[in-house]
Amino acid sequence: MENILFKRKRIGEILAGTGLISQAKVDEEAALADCRLGEWLVKKELINAEHVAAALSEQFELEYAKLGDFTIPGELFEKCRVDDVYRLGIVPYSADEAGLTIVIDDPLKLSLIEEIEKLYGAGVVLMVGSPAGIKAALERSEVAARFLKNVSVDYEAGDGQNKADAAESISMDAMAGQESSIEKFINTVLLVAMKKRASDIHFEVYESGVKIKYRIDGILYSATETLDKSHHRAFITRVKVMAKLDIAENRVPQDGHFTLKINNRDTDFRVSILPTIFGEDIVVRILDRSAFESRMRSMSLETLGFDAATMKKFRKSIREPYGMILITGPTGSGKTTTLYAALAEINSSEEKIITIEDPVEYQINGIVQVPVNEKKKVTFAVGLRSILRHDPDKIVVGEIRDPDTAQIAVQSALTGHLVFTTVHANNACDVIGRFNHMGLNVQSFVSALNCVVAQRLLRNICPQCRQKAAISMDELAAVELKDKKLAGAVWYEGKGCDKCSGTGYMGRSAIAEYMGLTPRLRAIITGMRPTTELQQAAVEEGMVTLRMAAIEKALRGETSLKEVNRVTFTED
Repeated sequence: MENILFKRKRIGEILAGTGLISQAKVDEEAALADCRLGEWLVKKELINAEHVAAALSEQFELEYAKLGDFTIPGELFEKCRVDDVYRLGIVPYSADEAGLTIVIDDPLKLSLIEEIEKLYGAGVVLMVGSPAGIKAALERSEVAARFLKNVSVDYEAGDGQNKADAAESISMDAMAGQESSIEKFINTVLLVAMKKRASDIHFEVYESGVKIKYRIDGILYSATETLDKSHHRAFITRVKVMAKLDIAENRVPQDGHFTLKINNRDTDFRVSILPTIFGEDIVVRILDRSAFESRMRSMSLETLGFDAATMKKFRKSIREPYGMILITGPTGSGKTTTLYAALAEINSSEEKIITIEDPVEYQINGIVQVPVNEKKKVTFAVGLRSILRHDPDKIVVGEIRDPDTAQIAVQSALTGHLVFTTVHANNACDVIGRFNHMGLNVQSFVSALNCVVAQRLLRNICPQCRQKAAISMDELAAVELKDKKLAGAVWYEGKGCDKCSGTGYMGRSAIAEYMGLTPRLRAIITGMRPTTELQQAAVEEGMVTLRMAAIEKALRGETSLKEVNRVTFTED
């Protein structure tokens, strides 16, 4: 590599020569700068980082790399170790017989250049790119995921000899010597999970080995190859230490949590450990507080994905002065997010809102939040009784699990409070049966109830690789889409790309069926009529079922027909 420390133009002179900024302004700012001139001008928003990178490339007579949508070719990772790329913050750009071309963000980082020469030889060709461009290129190229693949190789299941060697290394002495490598592995698993937008990490142990999976947009994907079972105890111990759990106990379930700062963002990790026949399984729930707080600042019902008609009805219900609003769906269907979105819209300093949750996942300014604590005997029922003595206007009950909580919630709604709560049921009509089984007086329950919202989450097609899907008439018939207008409809799917990690989907949005309690529906419920009759009447009264809402979303090109059939049942 040629010596780059030669007589050169000043950076201000180069920038002034581009016409982006005058020489007089450069001189003025140079006198005020408390850091390098290029950084100062970017901080003052007089130019951007790309302009500085281009000027640096001219100053040092190096080519400028417009990284744009550039993704590192996979074959370059055979020449550049992934952990070196990740550690140094460089972008391998190309390779030929002469050697490697590498993008750096600053030619004045002499120690970095010396490190590159040491690793790859003096024949390396340097290019200059902006720090943001390099960071984006590394993220697009999933460098962290490749790094995880590399560090997990040492733990993969092998033949019998390898297993014996690995088992021997899990002794206390050997584990102490390998502590940093285990930490490195677990930290990488967490980092990649964040980069891939995973909501949960699963460590599953089987007779054949350990499988690590990420739940992304509601679906589980393998994070690594099957790892050798002999390393299982080291993985478990490391996670237990992080969550401050009992490392000696392996026969009973344990729950804990820990907090890390990842990419300067505070992230909570909730740990659940469950004993199985082959050892302990771990599920780590990821709660990105910074991301949620950012979403909360702009959160409203529009951000959920509800169709306009359902959103209008639901918005009217949450502004009623009293009554009960029930949100239902399985675990992971977005019920809590819907509650928070509703609270964000009605939160006012003029009214007191108190919640009781298990646990309080996110803190909301201006709302009093009470955590359930079973060990201290603070249950939903006990907490709700106390809340009523604190003069609330609106109450949020995280979940109704038992008759006592249900009874108190209904009485609260009947005595002038607006009560938001969730319950597990398959659809809006099935909720009625759940409360009947709890032994509630049907007349009181129906008088208290304003509406029921059942919801699910559908994966959105990745906008980067969305394409038309070829759906045959046989496929339409197989999923019982009987409406003739659907035969000529255009359906879409995701092809799979780097942006969506090959899944074809990016993010999720909600679908909902809203059942408002009209006089006709109240009469059917109090008359203890069959659920099928209630659903038919609700549809006639204007309810859009989950299936109908999902199909409409697919017809708008937001999701795929395959996703519609995965999440919703066909209707008779």
